[in-house]
Amino acid sequence: MDNLKITIFQGYLFWENTDKNLLNIALRLSSIREKTDLIILPEMFTTGFTMNAAALAEPMGGKTMQWMEKIAKQYHCVVTGSIIIKEDNKFYNRLIWMRPDGSHEHYDKRHLFALGKEHETYTAGDKKLIVELNGWKICPMICYDLRFPVWMRNVDEEYDLMIIVANWPERRALHWRTLIPARAVENQAYVVAVNRVGHDGHEVYHSGDSTCISPMGEVIYYKRDEEDLYTFSISGDEPEKTRRALPFLKDADHFKVV
Repeated sequence: MDNLKITIFQGYLFWENTDKNLLNIALRLSSIREKTDLIILPEMFTTGFTMNAAALAEPMGGKTMQWMEKIAKQYHCVVTGSIIIKEDNKFYNRLIWMRPDGSHEHYDKRHLFALGKEHETYTAGDKKLIVELNGWKICPMICYDLRFPVWMRNVDEEYDLMIIVANWPERRALHWRTLIPARAVENQAYVVAVNRVGHDGHEVYHSGDSTCISPMGEVIYYKRDEEDLYTFSISGDEPEKTRRALPFLKDADHFKVV
């Protein structure tokens, strides 16, 4: 595989204000000066982590997806992040994987955050998504999924990179910083986790702590507290090299959640 260039946006999100968030993100992205393969935005990047889905949900192909397609074409890269979608009279916390040609795939958050009553508003997904980009196999997940390693298991080496988009509060940042390296090491894959910063509409503070961890557990990128737009490369040789040197995945129990 070739190296993969990734741009993450650890951003402040304006509470329940889609237009302002899209404008702010577009402004921040305009500072990109190098070719990137993938732009990753946080969970619910147009609204913040809100249960006000009835007022804020969009249909598939709506305003935000049109914006994502425009951005993907402008930077000739994939754009991903989760938004609130209404489909068949149900609400989903849905990650969109938008390509420059307008084609797209999606992943619906599997584990809904009951402590925040997310399960009372949104419908859980039941299918893992594996997408391909420049020879990389990529598995995107959303926030609370991070706590459930069985769902994230790299069965039969099905992915090389896991992405986690989040609105993870600072009060549980120790868990975030602990679990992300664990997922990378146990699955022998890169993990790129992108969180938001600042207070949400409930005055809950988010410290960001967005990070990239290598298959060996090394920190490639880490940022706390500040809004940050950052582009970095991950090595296409690293997953295979790690698995060849330490063939632990071959000894794993062969089961998966269905």
